[in-house]
Amino acid sequence: MTVDLISSTVITTFSTMKQKFERDVVVQDQGTMEDTEKVFNDAVHGAISLHPLCVRVVDTPQFQRLRFLKQLGSSYFVYPAAASNRFEHSLGVCHLAGQLARALQARQPNLKISEYDILCVQLAGLCHDLGHGPFSHLWEVFVNKARPGKKWRHESASIDMFDYLLDANNLHDEFKRYGLDDQDLKFIKELIGGPKNTDGADWPYEGRPREKAFLYEIVANKRSGVDVDKWDYFLRDGHSLGIKVTFDYHRLVKFSRVIDVPGEGLQICFREKEVDSLYDMFHARRTLHRTAYQHRVVKTIDSMLVDAFCYADEHIQHKGRNGKMYNLADVCDDMYAFTNLVDDVFHQIIRAEGDHPDLLKAKETINRILTRQLYAYVGHTQPVSGGVSKETLLDSLVSNIPSGSLKKEDLDIQEVRLNYGMGDKDPIECVRFYSKNKPTDAKTLSREEVSNMLPQSFQEVVYRFVIKSYDEQHYRDAQQMFKESCKQLNMKKPSVDSWPRHLTPVKRYDGHYANGQGAPVDGSAVQWLKF
Repeated sequence: MTVDLISSTVITTFSTMKQKFERDVVVQDQGTMEDTEKVFNDAVHGAISLHPLCVRVVDTPQFQRLRFLKQLGSSYFVYPAAASNRFEHSLGVCHLAGQLARALQARQPNLKISEYDILCVQLAGLCHDLGHGPFSHLWEVFVNKARPGKKWRHESASIDMFDYLLDANNLHDEFKRYGLDDQDLKFIKELIGGPKNTDGADWPYEGRPREKAFLYEIVANKRSGVDVDKWDYFLRDGHSLGIKVTFDYHRLVKFSRVIDVPGEGLQICFREKEVDSLYDMFHARRTLHRTAYQHRVVKTIDSMLVDAFCYADEHIQHKGRNGKMYNLADVCDDMYAFTNLVDDVFHQIIRAEGDHPDLLKAKETINRILTRQLYAYVGHTQPVSGGVSKETLLDSLVSNIPSGSLKKEDLDIQEVRLNYGMGDKDPIECVRFYSKNKPTDAKTLSREEVSNMLPQSFQEVVYRFVIKSYDEQHYRDAQQMFKESCKQLNMKKPSVDSWPRHLTPVKRYDGHYANGQGAPVDGSAVQWLKF
C-alpha cells in the first residue's frame, strides 16, 4: 500500500512537471517575445509595456473599436476635455493588473503565481470593456429600457466580443503558442464577467482553483470594490475632467498582501496604515459621481440621448454576420454588427433619411442637444428616513397634473445616488487589514480604530425633476406639482429653479444692473437676459 501510494504520488508529480515543461517550451520556442513587446506612452501612467500577446489582441478591429467609445459618455457635452476613450482605459487596466499581480508574486512566492496567471489577468484587464456600447454605460440604460426582458449587461457582451475577437482573427493558435489553453480562456472570461456556475456551488469558478481565489479580486473585486479597474478610471477620469483625485494606488500595491482569512479564504489585504488611502479612493468615487457622472446637465443629456435612441430604434439598423438586419437595441445580439456600433450612432441619426414621425423626433431631440435646448430642470428633493421610491414620486406627480397641462410622458425623474460604491454601507467593512508585526493575520478595522471624523452616512439619494416641455406655463405647473407631491409624501422641501434654466447661470434682468447703471459690470461672468 505504501509503495503504491508513493509510486502514484511520483507519477502525478512527474505528470504535472511534464505539463509545465511543455507549456514553458511552447513559450520559449517563440524566441522573440521581448522583441515584440510594445511600449505605449500613457497620459496617466507614463510609458507602459504590453506583453506581445496583448499587442496581438490590441491590433484587432474589435479592440480598436474602443477608440471610438467615449469613456465618460455624455459628460463630454459638459466638460470639454472629457474626450478620453475606452481604448486607453483598457490599456491602463491591463498595465495595473500586471503590476499588482507581479508585486504579489515577488512578495509571496508561496502563492505560486505563474507567468500564465499574470498573463491571463493582464488579458482580462485589457478586454474587460470590449462589450461597451456607444456612450459607454448609457447604452446599457437604453437597451434595458427598449428591451426590458433582455437584461443586457456590458460584462456579458465583453465575453461574447472576446470570443468573437479570437475567432475572427484566428488567435486561438496564437494563445496556444504562448502557453494558454482552454482552462486559461475560461479563467480570463471569469475575471471579466464572474462565474458561470452560480447555483450555490462550494467553489463557483472553473478557471482556477480555490487556492488562487485572490486572483479574481485584481481586475473586478466583487467583495470589497478595491480593484485596478477603479484605480485607472478614477485617475484617468479625474485627469480628463480637470478634477483633482489624490489617492495613491502605488502605496496600495506596495502594501498589498494575500492572507488566508478564516471562513473567507485567500484574499488581498492591505497594511492597516493604508486605510486612509482606501478612504481617499472611495471618496474620489463619490466626488467624480457628484461632480461629473451625476452632474445635472449630464444626466439631462443622458435622458435626451436615451429618448433619441428609442425613437430611432427601428429606423437605424446594422447588418449582422449572416446578412440579418438588427435594430439599435438588438445590435448587441450579433458581435459582427456590434463591432461597427460606436459613438457615431449619434450622427447616423442626424444623417438618416426618412420622414417617419419617430425618426423625426429622434432628429429633433439630437438637434436640441446640439443647440442646448435641453429638457427643463424643475428642481430637486431628497427622501427622508424610510425613503420614497422614484416610482412613488412619479405616480404622485402624475396625480397632481392640472387638467389640460402636462402628460405623464413629459415627466422625468432622475434618481441620483451618491455613495462609496456599496449603497449605504461603509466599504472598508469589507476590506481586511494586517499589521506590521502580524503580516499573516487578517483583521477588520472598527470606526473607532480609524477615525472619529468618518461620515455618519455613506449614501445620499437625490431626486431631480425634469420636464420635456418647453412651454412656460407647463413649467409653472410642474413647479406646483412638485411642491404638492413632496408635501404629500413627507419629503424634504424641494429646491425649485426659475424659468428659464440655461446651461450656465443666468440672472433675470429686472431693469437694474449690479453697478446701478445701464450696463453689466465689466468682467462679470453673469449672462444678463431681458424677459
